[in-house]
Amino acid sequence: MGFTQHKGEPPLIDTHAHLDMEAYAADREVVLRRARAAGVVAILTIGTDEASSRQAVALAERDTDRGEAFPRLYATVGVHPHEAKEARASTWEALLKLSRHPRVVAWGEVGLDYHYDHSPREAQRAVFREQIRLARARELPLVVHQREAEEETLRILKDEGAEAAGGVFHCYTADAEYARAVLDLGFFISFAGVVTFRNSEGLREVARLAPLDRILVETDAPYLAPVPHRGKRNEPAYVRLVAERVAGARGMALEELARATTENARRLFKI
Repeated sequence: MGFTQHKGEPPLIDTHAHLDMEAYAADREVVLRRARAAGVVAILTIGTDEASSRQAVALAERDTDRGEAFPRLYATVGVHPHEAKEARASTWEALLKLSRHPRVVAWGEVGLDYHYDHSPREAQRAVFREQIRLARARELPLVVHQREAEEETLRILKDEGAEAAGGVFHCYTADAEYARAVLDLGFFISFAGVVTFRNSEGLREVARLAPLDRILVETDAPYLAPVPHRGKRNEPAYVRLVAERVAGARGMALEELARATTENARRLFKI
């Protein structure tokens, strides 16, 4: 599927945003137009529970009416570790049904978050394992959230044969050694606005070391706005700032980095 270019900007795909959130209720269409003007040709809007997964699919479905002034929208479905305690058998039935929509391109975001522990760790682990199995059954890549649970995240992925599904560690913030383990498992690494922060030199080192064909870029909007917008609402147009910083860390042109990450996203998510 081709993407139409505008204004000579190199094309970019924001592989992780939460467009369903209240932060965009007043101006979502304007935000999407700004993204397209900045060269963003596609956005993945992410499910974090049953309700947000439904909203993500609905947004992607309505995309067909918007035209070339807007990026293409794709959806993921899944249960975030924060919401693990709410998952039921009915949740999996609903998500499996949603996952068959043609605009659903991944299962996530899923994983472990031992920083906030909004759900008991036992529930997080069980829900993570179940979703790896579902992603494998549906032949969808995983969008993995990991915070302060590095070794256990890898262990569960290996235990459940997640390399058969593949996927991405979104908003990567761990070190270079962990990045090697992630890459060895066959997963991609996605950089968000954190890579632009002054104290993130270790993360920029990961950006230098990671193979070009295994890098993605994202915003995680509305969170983690890159410099110079840090502390404000993030939005998909700002993925260009992330890409610029990754390109700078690697000593390469933005156009080359954009071309590579866009092709990587298209390959991983089959868009």
